[in-house]
Amino acid sequence: MANWQRDRGSRFYRGAALAAALVALAGFFLTYFRPLATGTFAGPPWAHVHGVLMFSWLALVVIQAFLLPLHRQLGWLALILAPAVAASTMAIGVAATRRDLASGIEVGMAGNVTAPLIFCALVAAAIMRRKDPQWHKRLIFMATVLVLWPAWFRWRHFLPAMERPDIWLGLVLAQLPLALAMLRDRLRFGAVHPAYLFVGLPLIAEQAFEAFAFGLPFWNRFGMWLYAVLA
Repeated sequence: MANWQRDRGSRFYRGAALAAALVALAGFFLTYFRPLATGTFAGPPWAHVHGVLMFSWLALVVIQAFLLPLHRQLGWLALILAPAVAASTMAIGVAATRRDLASGIEVGMAGNVTAPLIFCALVAAAIMRRKDPQWHKRLIFMATVLVLWPAWFRWRHFLPAMERPDIWLGLVLAQLPLALAMLRDRLRFGAVHPAYLFVGLPLIAEQAFEAFAFGLPFWNRFGMWLYAVLA
């Protein structure tokens, strides 16, 4: 049986936190940061709020990973940040769906509701398991991986020749950190931690479902129903 108490994992999770911030900075460079710097950004006002909240979450994860003595005190900020990130994501979804409808496109905003709700559930579970560091850090890690897929997907602007970036970037590459974390557990401790088995694997399955369901009539109808509820 794996001795999880030996898993300090400080180097791995610090590296993962820094990598998450870099992925987001690179992913949104061409579509947000550069247009913002040149005065050509034309997105909705909610985009700025969402950007501040998302990068505040990533900053919190990085700071907590490096300032362990302040980890618990800073962690309570997640009670404010997680719902705020979720609400701003849904607001972005409403704005994007309204724009699409004006162009005659009915896609809906299903992913802009499911992802933030799952994110909040993971953060809530992490707070509830805060006295169990092995579960806690893995739940926070999974929550961060979940909300990074839009940043990964925007890497398509650096790779215009790539076919199906929604699959290769938005799903495969976005979920690769979870696979690497499981592999690390298996190689270092001889077993994959239950957090990854009982939460991580279903999370990957759910993300795969959404990736392949996107654009299908039933998923579009579900998204439009959510838009009607939230708009």
